Amino acid sequence: MHAAQQSDDASPRRQTRVMLLAKGRRPNIAAEAKRIEQAIAQHAEVVLTDLDFAEDLSAVEADLAIVLGGDGSILRAARQMGYHQTPVLGVNLGKLGFLADLQPDQLVQVLPKICSGGFEVVEHLMFECRVLRDGKPLHHVLGLNEVAVLAGPPFAILDVQLYVDEQLATTYSCDGLIVSTPVGSTAHSLSSGGPILRKDLQAFVISPISPHTLTNRPVIDSADHTYELVVPDPHGGTSLVIDGQMICNLTAEDRVRIERSTAKFKLVKVSGHDYYRTLREKLGWGGRLNVN
Repeated sequence: MHAAQQSDDASPRRQTRVMLLAKGRRPNIAAEAKRIEQAIAQHAEVVLTDLDFAEDLSAVEADLAIVLGGDGSILRAARQMGYHQTPVLGVNLGKLGFLADLQPDQLVQVLPKICSGGFEVVEHLMFECRVLRDGKPLHHVLGLNEVAVLAGPPFAILDVQLYVDEQLATTYSCDGLIVSTPVGSTAHSLSSGGPILRKDLQAFVISPISPHTLTNRPVIDSADHTYELVVPDPHGGTSLVIDGQMICNLTAEDRVRIERSTAKFKLVKVSGHDYYRTLREKLGWGGRLNVN
């Protein structure tokens, strides 16, 4: 019995299964992906390499997804994973890379530890967005960043009604309205004057775009509520955009319903890359002005 136990303990540990994802048509990414794939193969099993974001990632059994590119690539990967979210490690080959925190050379350095299971996973809020037209379902989208109602042509002020748990909260007169998760709070919402939320909070930010009155300010509320957006008098080009993807043009009969999803986006946290360091280095948060 003792010998058998020793034999079990000595059995080799299963290799970490890794997906490598990127948009290979961008300049230099295909070559970088090949180099990184070779580095990963020294420490883990590469179960999928997808340089077109064409695979059904929800059907792939993997322990880790390494995504090359920028935050847009990570959003695309999250959509493809659907309700089977695999922990994501982002490698920045874009410009900002708030979610894609590592540089390629840094990835190579941390790969041995990562592939041996030495990483922490932080779960983040995702949402379900449904468009109901005359009470009937028209669209259903799983998202990570934000829902945006944009005025569109002829680019006049738009009235957007906000309902919280079926009760009318207010009507915004604005160029559009953004409902953002904490992950999305550093994207379009931030550029519209919204606050930065720590990514692991369970809340939504409602941010009007260029509101007509100074009293309209961004609001933070719990993700436990159901939010609905209604445009009673839309323009011809008034549209719904989710995570940068155009979903549909909106009519007066549409209700855009936003709720917390059961799916959770899983982001790998690498030692030495904490949240506030990312804010300082990526967004210049808290920096001083250099006056000559």
